[in-house]
Amino acid sequence: MVWVRHLSAALDEPPEVVGGKAHGLVLLHRLGLPVPAGVVVTTEACRAFLRDGRLPAGLREELATAVDTLGASVSVRSGAAVSMPGMMDTILNLHPTPEALDEALKSVFASWDTPRARTYRTLHGIPHDLGTAVVVQQMVFGDRDDHSGSGVAFSRDPDTGANVPFGEVLFGHQGSDVVSGRSLTHPVRDLADREPLVWQGLLAALRRLEQHYRDACYVEFTYESGELWLLQVRPGRFTGAAAVRLATDLADEHLIDRAEALLRVSPQHLQHVRTSRIAPDADVIARGLGVCPGVASGRVAVTADEAVRMAADGPVVLVRPETSPADIRGLAAATGIVTARGGPASHAAVVARSMGKPAVVGVVDLVVGAESVTVGGRVVGVGELISIDGTGGEVALGRPRVVTAAEDLHLHRLLGWADEVSGDRSERGESERLVAAQAVLRSRRPG
Repeated sequence: MVWVRHLSAALDEPPEVVGGKAHGLVLLHRLGLPVPAGVVVTTEACRAFLRDGRLPAGLREELATAVDTLGASVSVRSGAAVSMPGMMDTILNLHPTPEALDEALKSVFASWDTPRARTYRTLHGIPHDLGTAVVVQQMVFGDRDDHSGSGVAFSRDPDTGANVPFGEVLFGHQGSDVVSGRSLTHPVRDLADREPLVWQGLLAALRRLEQHYRDACYVEFTYESGELWLLQVRPGRFTGAAAVRLATDLADEHLIDRAEALLRVSPQHLQHVRTSRIAPDADVIARGLGVCPGVASGRVAVTADEAVRMAADGPVVLVRPETSPADIRGLAAATGIVTARGGPASHAAVVARSMGKPAVVGVVDLVVGAESVTVGGRVVGVGELISIDGTGGEVALGRPRVVTAAEDLHLHRLLGWADEVSGDRSERGESERLVAAQAVLRSRRPG
């Protein structure tokens, strides 16, 4: 059994073998985009470790030979076939001796079976027997000097679908600082002034990836001493109104046709197109960054365990300084999420989007105590009712009026295309119109 693959030699391996992260890195390499050299330890090795309680025979020797050219420092990252953001271990800046590699692999493999990872898989219907691949890659340093940094970027706005790059960057920091939510990030467009060559390289990479995927994309990147490196890529996975706008815009740009646009939007997306907002007369006590649209109301809980316990008696809003993988049970139990720190790529934001839960992050004057939270000079006790607006970023006391946005013009166009396909212009619900068109389109496909 061969347990290790060089990224440049794994062009035809499926994600089930090399994991989603390595599969994306292989794509980046194939497209000629800048990727640090690396190798991947397959999911088969993880399954063997979980089965036998030890690394499989021959893996140490294979890996030692494979990483010999990667330099004096490597990163060791998990990479399951299905993305599980922040649920498994990552080891950065590791000296690649056969022994800190053995221990690093064991740590990442073992993290597949931690309670937080199992909870996440259960919530998202991910099989528990897949195992994770591990990517061992040459380190690049976002904290090297004044011309280094790290960030994340979507090719389009994931909240609206607008065709503008969206994301965040930290100057002089590693990527782990971006996603932790503990540091104040800058909009990714700030790169244009501070590092124009890096910005132009990032824009070119995003355009190239959109053309390949025929879809929006998400990348993680580091730039070291002015040189851009891409560390991860995947399709954007937009939902709600953003998914509808993206589908119609891609059709207008001739990246996909109208039939494909109709097939990419699900009835579940339509349920969240007309975004609910807190009414203007609400008693707003704080503002942050809305990172997942919708309005959620619930009683304040300040720990994950508290949220799980209180949710048995009704909706809960989890309020934290920032969230981490250890909070996954509380995040699952809550109807909405608020954090004092973090941006669009923080752990709270990423998990909220994956669960479709309204969230507000980066409420800078929010202080979370053991029995209450303080914001803007006002104290809100645990158990008090609040409401959050995941679009505008407001946090309000009580349960204010909720208003619904006007008709979405992109949805109107998409449903017009649906009626043309189905030939049925009778008065029906939006989901029924879309489903009817999708049925016709699927019946026309060969086989």
